[in-house]
Amino acid sequence: MTPAARPQTIQIFLPLGDPRGIRIAEITTRIVQLIEVPRPQLDVFLAMPESEQVAVYFLFGQSDDGAEPRVYIGQTGDLRKRLASHNKDKDFWQRALVLISRTASLTQTHGLFLEWQCIQAARQAGRYVTENGNAGTRPHTPAPLEADCMEIFDTGRTLLATLGHPLFDPVANPAGPAGEAELFYCRRAGTDARGEYTAEGFVVLKGSKGRAQIARAFEHHAFAKRRNALIEQGRIVVDGDATVFTEDVLFASPSGASAVVCAAASNGWLDWKTARGETLSEVKRGG
Repeated sequence: MTPAARPQTIQIFLPLGDPRGIRIAEITTRIVQLIEVPRPQLDVFLAMPESEQVAVYFLFGQSDDGAEPRVYIGQTGDLRKRLASHNKDKDFWQRALVLISRTASLTQTHGLFLEWQCIQAARQAGRYVTENGNAGTRPHTPAPLEADCMEIFDTGRTLLATLGHPLFDPVANPAGPAGEAELFYCRRAGTDARGEYTAEGFVVLKGSKGRAQIARAFEHHAFAKRRNALIEQGRIVVDGDATVFTEDVLFASPSGASAVVCAAASNGWLDWKTARGETLSEVKRGG
């Protein structure tokens, strides 16, 4: 569950003076810090005292075709050794984000619970493909320590999103005051899909149905490759003549969303319509 939004002050420190380099973010009233490390500057970070702590870390990157963001989530009491190992063994990532305590108060017990919690929350949100082999087992954690971990998790969620990685946030809009989000429908050529237009793109909602048969002219299109990747990941399943979305899926554009639904080239601004028949273009662009 996403925590209620409230005003917060976040400080970002640039230890190298480069806004594209290492960045250290913190909510000024809390002890948790999130350090973003570009892979080429990993050696610089590993020489910093912050790299000596117990930490939860996130490795962010892309799939080979650049279509799917990916993440690996881990925890360690030997951050220098672990990140150096990942630098040699894992190719996909470009940035490491490291969650630590300014008071060096995180323990391995904190780390184990936070690692498990973060993997569960990331998979539930569905924004990133998780590179972890399995979700693990919930570790035994005393209730007071678990409460501390959840506060750390909430802080980490905010800091990750602030630095451009909304790992734990659902892709679909929350329901409005009336209890319903604004929905658009794609019912072209036998499809029956529902979606939402959001600040980040277009979300096709779980349960939406598309076409299983792909148009020949569409076979080598970039959106066809995205569709194939979603099927391989199980986020879309083929059911007879239809495909079914097993979870909410975010697309960068309305046309990408409708093309994957229709298995054919599509203008999403026209193919997504309200229940009243208004196109997405009419509602959001005035025509």
